[in-house]
Amino acid sequence: MNTQALDNMKARRSCRAFLPDMPARDLIEKVCEAGTWAPTGHGKQSPLIVAITRKDLRDRLSAMNGRIWNELKVQRGELNTQHSSLITDFDPFYGAPVVLLVLADRKVPTYLYDGCAVITNLANAAHAVGLGSCWIHRAKQEFDSEEGKAILKELGIEGDYEGIDHLVLGYPAKTIPAPLPRKADYIRWVE
Repeated sequence: MNTQALDNMKARRSCRAFLPDMPARDLIEKVCEAGTWAPTGHGKQSPLIVAITRKDLRDRLSAMNGRIWNELKVQRGELNTQHSSLITDFDPFYGAPVVLLVLADRKVPTYLYDGCAVITNLANAAHAVGLGSCWIHRAKQEFDSEEGKAILKELGIEGDYEGIDHLVLGYPAKTIPAPLPRKADYIRWVE
């Protein structure tokens, strides 16, 4: 029995501090290829992986994501705009030099699940090749906005795509924390 893949899944953790060094292109390609092998509903392959290594675009997406993060925190009452509690110098991509944006075709009924499966494969593959990664939310809000739609147009991406999420990756800047114990009732057997 080959347990290497299982061991890899157990060891993978989110990385929230990255070195600025760009990973080798072949490592990024391996991670992206793993994403293409994720299961998708009826094999429709609704997702699209956009591998972003261009710093200006990475920074633009980070700024958009940070603004959305602040807006959502204000809506939930977690931030107060009257006392400058908005976070303006926060990089929601944690300094990662690579952003793997996952989009999916809304016309496919399973697009959301398909995109999440792709991101999971990407995260496990990143760990397998020695890179740190972190799943970053708010891509839906980014690419439902006029600015996000303009970015997709600039990139030549046409169609009814929803931003599923991002996986940021790079070399970890510090040791990844140990995993938390799994909850006792995570698995329930029905026999």
